[in-house]
Amino acid sequence: MSFDVKRVRAAYPALTDGYAYLDGAAGTQVPAAVIDAIAETYRSGIANAGGAFPASRRADAILAECRRALADLTGAEPEGVILGPNMTTLTYRLADTLSRQWGPGDEVIVSRLDHDANIRPWVQAAERSGAAVRWAEVDISTAELPAGQYGALLSERTRLVAITAASNLVGTRPDVPAITAAAHGAGALCYVDGVHATPHVPVDVRALGADFYATSAYKWSGPHIGTVVADPALLETLHPDRLVPAPSGVPGRFERGTPAYADLAGVIAAVEHLAGLDPAAAGPRRERVLASMAAVERYEGQLFSRLLSGLAAMAHVRLYGQAARRAPTAFFTVTGYTPREVADALAARQVNVWNGDNYARELAVALGLRDSGGGVRAGLAHYNDEAEVDRLLAAVAELAAGGVR
Repeated sequence: MSFDVKRVRAAYPALTDGYAYLDGAAGTQVPAAVIDAIAETYRSGIANAGGAFPASRRADAILAECRRALADLTGAEPEGVILGPNMTTLTYRLADTLSRQWGPGDEVIVSRLDHDANIRPWVQAAERSGAAVRWAEVDISTAELPAGQYGALLSERTRLVAITAASNLVGTRPDVPAITAAAHGAGALCYVDGVHATPHVPVDVRALGADFYATSAYKWSGPHIGTVVADPALLETLHPDRLVPAPSGVPGRFERGTPAYADLAGVIAAVEHLAGLDPAAAGPRRERVLASMAAVERYEGQLFSRLLSGLAAMAHVRLYGQAARRAPTAFFTVTGYTPREVADALAARQVNVWNGDNYARELAVALGLRDSGGGVRAGLAHYNDEAEVDRLLAAVAELAAGGVR
């Protein structure tokens, strides 16, 4: 299909303000359908789940449908969908729970490619339990994460491998299936950070080999809700801290406090939005999600090529990352300007980008950018278009002559 970006953009009220939202790697804008779903939930009346009256039954229905929607998005089972406020909070919760089974002599493996939310919770949990931390390193010349190194890192004492499905800083998409296969061969569990991958590609947690897969709805046009999906049978073996009256079954025992039911309704609408990005897609929601996200991947790939080639043609720009498979995320520096000065200059041209290390602290250090303020990140989403990319390129080109301040 030909991706109809004009049709897609029309669904987003925020895109009428004149700004080019090339900050999607930090969080996306929200379509009207999601806004309406959240507002309608409040208008209709909502209560806590488990009650005898209609407002409570609405909460029960929203919770159940949200789990089904996220299962359709990721290829998981609804009974294995854990909900929470964000990926970081849920990862800390899982790290605390899993690490109770670790002890001195055990090992966990993290990577320099990852967002700190898939590093620090595991490092800190390992320190508390006495387990050792081993690091998978990035090839700095390409920003690839070589899968072959895991053979030397793994041992019979490896308990968990934490790996990203896509770098939020440079876009690298490592060979997750190869890494998880090696980890499973050593008897280790795999925790896959899918926050940056989910907005850009079709996701199948089984094909990835993910024992746990984390994602956040606000990265794919939803509200600020996080989820971790896992095999319900695996979750049955884990026992997090919880209140005595709270749900004791799976997945409810991993969810602390009252859910944000209206936001969960927004998550459902966001998944439906993604499923409808290819209007020709038909069949069950899971099939429509896969078809639509394949269309998104193709469209964003073309747009990203335009962005990369434009930046690469500028002598005053240095690009970081040359991985063979990437999410549409460009990370660069501009000679003579700090990353914040570049971001300020682009903001003056109504182009939104981020500057800094974007919580990928280990990678920024490995790239030698931590002490210089990191870099500039432009992250594409399915609602961006060529005109927005060209506006960014024009603004960066002007910096060479000092034309924008």
